[in-house]
Amino acid sequence: MKPTRLIVALAAAAAAQAAIAQQPTLYLGSYGGSTEKLFKEKIIPAFEAKHGVKVVYVAGNSTDTLAKLQAQKAKQELDVVLLDDGPMQQAVQFGFCDAVKPEAYAPLYPLARLSDKSVAVGVVATGLAYNVEAFKKAGLPKPDSWELLTNKQFKQKVAIPPISNTYGLQTLIMFAKLRQGGEKAIEPGFKAMTGEVAPNVLAWEPSPGKMTELFQNGDITLAVWGSGRVQALKDTGFPVEFVYPKEGALALMIAGCPVVQSDVPQQSQALLQYLLTPEVQALLADGQGWGPVNKATQLAPAVAGKVPYGEAQVGKLIPTDWTVVNEKRGEWTNRWNRSVER
Repeated sequence: MKPTRLIVALAAAAAAQAAIAQQPTLYLGSYGGSTEKLFKEKIIPAFEAKHGVKVVYVAGNSTDTLAKLQAQKAKQELDVVLLDDGPMQQAVQFGFCDAVKPEAYAPLYPLARLSDKSVAVGVVATGLAYNVEAFKKAGLPKPDSWELLTNKQFKQKVAIPPISNTYGLQTLIMFAKLRQGGEKAIEPGFKAMTGEVAPNVLAWEPSPGKMTELFQNGDITLAVWGSGRVQALKDTGFPVEFVYPKEGALALMIAGCPVVQSDVPQQSQALLQYLLTPEVQALLADGQGWGPVNKATQLAPAVAGKVPYGEAQVGKLIPTDWTVVNEKRGEWTNRWNRSVER
């Protein structure tokens, strides 16, 4: 290479390195596993190119990410976080979240607006799962009600996650609502769970893998589970279906917020709004089983059948009052362990 060309090449390389050094960095705290893979392969690259920012993905479950926010509260490293809606409410209460720009809420279903400082970017439903072949063999109709969990013909054929799991917690809340109570009046829920539901429960199972085994081994025919979990089992070829009970299914939301003290506040707001675009919402539905919260999202029929989708399903999901739940959960857990899971 001639000296002049060498100098030009070196100058160009130096300029490129300088540009990279000056490029702002955004730290995103979110779920690991398949979520991390989807973000890194299909979601983050386009955002980085459009906004001239480097996104560093910090993987962890909701508890891990919330713990990071607590540990770094003097100087936050994370700029945007994605958490389950319960831990997200705690993050807001602890002052870790900044305000979300109002325009982000405009195209969304009302339940997606969790607060002025947090927004749902996806939703799954908590409802019933049943073994289609077992029901058919027994001459039973498709289940359509939460009350089926109290039916004595399913004695020792039901599995429900424990209260430490959102699905189990929401079962308690749902039965409180069915008995004229709710989050602020949980007594009817405990009474129903202890006297009517618990006698039918074979296992209070938190593990998705073990719940799958209970179905596959024929130990259970009915369960409380999430729409995404049921679809994952169905994708293996097992004859299972998810049911939105006639009284309503409960919403379990994947929530996002911009973190306070961020040195890239504009990019943080932009990332949240990017995750709410119809294009990214469709990717999250197909790749993660998260129902879209943006009303304008269009899904292919094969994907639409796997997630909560459209006003008929998303618009009717029942949200959880996490402000009350987070305050009472310790008390409820102790009582559950004494009276429900005896």
